[in-house]
Amino acid sequence: MESIILPDAAWRNRPGLARLTEILGDGQARYVGGAVRDTLLNLPVADVDIATPLRPETAMERLKDAGIKVVPTGLRHGTITAVLEGGPVEVTTLRHDISTDGRHAVVAYTDDWEADAARRDFTMNALYADPASGRIFDYFGGLSDLAERRVRFIGDPMQRIAEDHLRILRFFRFLARFGDAPDPQGLEACAARANDLMALSRERIADELLKLLVAKAAPRIVALMVEHGIFRPVLPEIGIAGAKHLSRLAGAEQQAGISPDPIRRLAALLPPEKGVAEAVGARLKLSRAQQRRLVSATGTVDAPPEALAYRLGIDTAIDRLLLHQGDDDAIRSVRHLKNWQVPRFPLTGGAIVARGVAKGPEVARLLQRAEAQWIAEGFPDASRVETIADHIVNQESRKN
Repeated sequence: MESIILPDAAWRNRPGLARLTEILGDGQARYVGGAVRDTLLNLPVADVDIATPLRPETAMERLKDAGIKVVPTGLRHGTITAVLEGGPVEVTTLRHDISTDGRHAVVAYTDDWEADAARRDFTMNALYADPASGRIFDYFGGLSDLAERRVRFIGDPMQRIAEDHLRILRFFRFLARFGDAPDPQGLEACAARANDLMALSRERIADELLKLLVAKAAPRIVALMVEHGIFRPVLPEIGIAGAKHLSRLAGAEQQAGISPDPIRRLAALLPPEKGVAEAVGARLKLSRAQQRRLVSATGTVDAPPEALAYRLGIDTAIDRLLLHQGDDDAIRSVRHLKNWQVPRFPLTGGAIVARGVAKGPEVARLLQRAEAQWIAEGFPDASRVETIADHIVNQESRKN
């Protein structure tokens, strides 16, 4: 059988990468995982990972002796990071699992490339490539699965999920990014073991979910997940209505020329009942900024687009327009807001005081009135604001 060769790609010419593999030694280093997979799919590559039978201490010593900076980023798991001119590269010693509990694995080092491949999740992620020749090493049919855009577990799906419960969400994330149709056995296993997700930290769930939501086929895959009860154990709020809303949102984003945003898309999945977004954001332990945006995105469109953007920020205004309207008018407004510069209110409290108002709470109140009228009039220029301020102060003077 003819060998498959890794196509040339820009990342393979990153400064320092060829020297790194030469220092590790002939036959002692192979590219692995995403860089190989994505190159075969003609996709851009961000991170480069190298697998080696060398023990991490040996690899560190060789690289340091050659003057390459090394960081022991995951030494207890066999991973070090070589800091190269072309960017960091993780170098990990070949491993096999000794024991697993669904969240963590105890591993031992090995010299067996196939054993290392066997502990990986999906066949498309267990492809290795020789740095010099580009020869692909495929132990579990990953090349054919990649050609068919089939996400398939290595070995027994039920067992692989038992080893690491996060693989349930990774299965659907990879489907959303690469897959055309789910592997039936994998889908069945994910549905059968969905309750295993309850054993995971909410941070890990959130991390996978947010990555999934911005993937190419997210609406279709989220609907599949709802159909098979994947969310029920940890996010029961997500149902078929949310999946349909996500699909509508994705269409509106595309029409408006707006990139998918994971928090906006999460908001689309949630029912509109008060308190739901706040509860989900807290349960997933999102950052404070993410929680605020999630809650704010579920609010109503209660002002013209520019006024909404001025009050809440452009991102939140776009969230609400796409989530709660999504019609042609909303899409036109979003296109406008993308390039709109939020104006600065040109009046200060000092300008109110200069008109004879005593310093104190009354200044702030009149300033707010002037700002509200400025917003209502569509942000007129400074000369009009001066007129607005004169009018408001004169009104107050007549009252008194």
